[in-house]
Amino acid sequence: MTALHQYSLAALSRGLAAGDFSSVELAQHFLDRIAAHDKRLNSFITVTAEQALAAAEAADARRAAGDAGPLTGIPLAQKDIFNTRGVRTSCGSRMLDNYIAPYDACVIENFDASGAVMLGKTNMDEFAMGSSNETSWYGPAKNPWDVERVPGGSSGGSAAAVAARLAPGATGTDTGGSIRQPAALCGITGLKPTYGRVSRWGMIAFASSLDQAGPMAPSAEDCALLLQAMAGFDERDSTCMEQPVDDYVGALEQGIEGLRIGLPKEYFAEGLDDAVEARIREALKVYESLGAELVEISLPNSHLSAPAYYVVAPAECSSNLSRFDGVRFGHRCENPKDLEDMYCRSRGEGFGDEVKRRILVGTYALSAGYYDAYYLKAQQIRRLISNDFTEAFAEVDVIMGPTTPTPAFRLGEKADDPISMYLSDIYTIAVNLAGLPGMSVPAGQVDGLPVGLHIVGNYWSEARLLNVAHCLQMETDWHQQIPEAFK
Repeated sequence: MTALHQYSLAALSRGLAAGDFSSVELAQHFLDRIAAHDKRLNSFITVTAEQALAAAEAADARRAAGDAGPLTGIPLAQKDIFNTRGVRTSCGSRMLDNYIAPYDACVIENFDASGAVMLGKTNMDEFAMGSSNETSWYGPAKNPWDVERVPGGSSGGSAAAVAARLAPGATGTDTGGSIRQPAALCGITGLKPTYGRVSRWGMIAFASSLDQAGPMAPSAEDCALLLQAMAGFDERDSTCMEQPVDDYVGALEQGIEGLRIGLPKEYFAEGLDDAVEARIREALKVYESLGAELVEISLPNSHLSAPAYYVVAPAECSSNLSRFDGVRFGHRCENPKDLEDMYCRSRGEGFGDEVKRRILVGTYALSAGYYDAYYLKAQQIRRLISNDFTEAFAEVDVIMGPTTPTPAFRLGEKADDPISMYLSDIYTIAVNLAGLPGMSVPAGQVDGLPVGLHIVGNYWSEARLLNVAHCLQMETDWHQQIPEAFK
């Protein structure tokens, strides 16, 4: 008999609807798995067992009353960047270790309204700044495929929890690849929607013009169910767009005959691991067999995406994180001598090295003498990158390539080399700068470690992306693979 955690989120939804098991049984099963396995993975910062079981009971009652939707009673993990009423919301930082959120983020509200059950809050790079989940105040999360390796970041805890089937689905946030990169390294499906597709209200900000919340789960079908609940206009978020929400689940079964897939020549050049490229080429052959056409394209300014990003993102983070000063909430140093001492020591003690590094870079870039030379120039480059995508989408329907240049690297391998760490997001950053939707889907393995195929679409094309990913997953089983130690 198949264990509950071996079912996809969509299959669990169907099982609940058929009465094969209850939401309480399902929640307890995943809570037991977290208790049994998470010491090895460190994928959760907070487990909300009592609340989860209460929510599961409510979901069962709701189902009995005939008021259940596809996610009613489904256990989920939430990245610890979303404010959650009455629950510690730490953002992976000592600065917020003692912060209990007084309200729910819009994403949390939407899942509560759908009847989903929150298992807990997942580990993440501090304030979402990192590509490996090693900057967390709570220690690194581990990759279930090899616990000596990183799960990716910043949504590494969510990716690890889903890959090890400690949760059937989870939320992540993506500022420069922080959903897609860990999804690739852990062998799951992760979607970054179009900027403005999902409300950022109540999500602790890193870089406001780049951050976007999205779903992480084993399959595209699972992500479609999650995005259906997450997406929609929210007047409390001035960056949220009043755009109709498509039927993501209904669009999955469309064919892809005649689909034009753009392959940027810049993404298949120096720096890409040969074995990773081989797996991507194999996935592309599957698409060709389904009737898609491969077209070589160019994104000539893509090599500027990392430099531009690492000016824009730190500049916005230095502004957003100025609120954490030891005065209103969060960490405060002991026995400050005066106000300046309290500011300096509270921020010095509360923030880790990577956060301090980005605050310093961002403050410098925004300073009076350097604003035009750095921040303004980076924004101009951002427009050039966006224009490249606009021209490409005049020729093709989607763009594909590798999500990461290599499989997961070892814990500590890049800890002393920030530039090398930053380049692990080299294929994903441009999508955030342009505000486009992108996703990573499992596309094979190299030496037992997962490889992700990156799929990028035009604005508001999440339904098409999910459909394209689903077609691959109907022909392959990489999204169904579970690490041996967690079966």
